[in-house]
Amino acid sequence: MTSKLSTRLSRLLNLVPYFIANPGISAADAAAELGVSTAQLMSDLNQLWVCGLPGYGPGDLIDLSFSEESIEVTFSAGIDRPLRLTSTEATVLLVALRSLVEMPGMVDPSAAYSAIAKIEDAAGTAARGRASGPVGRDTDEGVAEDPIAGSVRSALNDGRALQLTYFSASRDRVSERIVDPVGIVLVENRSYLQAWCRSAEGVRLFRLDRIYAATELDEPSAPPAQALEPDSNLELFSGDTSLPQARLHIAADCAWVLDSYPMDDIEVGADGSMEASMSYGALEWMARLVLGFGAGITVLGPPELEEEVRRRAVEALSAYDSVDA
Repeated sequence: MTSKLSTRLSRLLNLVPYFIANPGISAADAAAELGVSTAQLMSDLNQLWVCGLPGYGPGDLIDLSFSEESIEVTFSAGIDRPLRLTSTEATVLLVALRSLVEMPGMVDPSAAYSAIAKIEDAAGTAARGRASGPVGRDTDEGVAEDPIAGSVRSALNDGRALQLTYFSASRDRVSERIVDPVGIVLVENRSYLQAWCRSAEGVRLFRLDRIYAATELDEPSAPPAQALEPDSNLELFSGDTSLPQARLHIAADCAWVLDSYPMDDIEVGADGSMEASMSYGALEWMARLVLGFGAGITVLGPPELEEEVRRRAVEALSAYDSVDA
């Protein structure tokens, strides 16, 4: 509760100088710029109307003239400038901006570095020194954005469809597909394009570092309504019922594999070992993955995957025997 009150107080204190700088702005436009709903903004304005200096008479309280069509501050009670960032707040903001720059597609690098420079100038040398990262300020400016990330962001900004050349790890193949971009999301420190895939007829997440090529098309992006719903199908490997399922027994010392590959229906044994199910697109790829763990992972099904792993293991042992001979 304290955190919510503190956040709202900061927002309220900054509203007065904002509306002084933007007299007559509509509630809808102001809410869009401030990142709040129109209803929340009107609630904040009603709260501001009874705030001010001790005494709380007509000459002490903040006075506003506002409706959804126009908002003006008629008496500021001395709150004429935005709050200044403390050194700690500036440091946190600088670190966050630098982290975003390192995530492909999340922000325009030139805009981010411009903001970093302005914050550093405003906050002074203390925050600059504390937030310094591996990229020095002398090399920040003029950094070129990854062309694929740039194409993706451009398509999102322009409302255009994209043609992708994409490597699917689960299917172990590269495919061409046309998608309708919805947004860019950050999941476990990796950037993904969230888009409606026309060939799969569903929302999919495409890891940016696995997009080999991205071409912005002339046709508009037209994702269906369900693709625009909040948190729509944000599962990284949303269920594709057409894919076969491998049932695996995973030794306790290989449990980390669950952090690297998508698995469902996990059952943990008394000894720390697990059974789990994993979707796969190519039998050969799944067999190679399992064999790479040696005795750490055993296939429980389906039969064709068991047979493929057994065949490859026998071939590998035969190759060793021929060398020894």
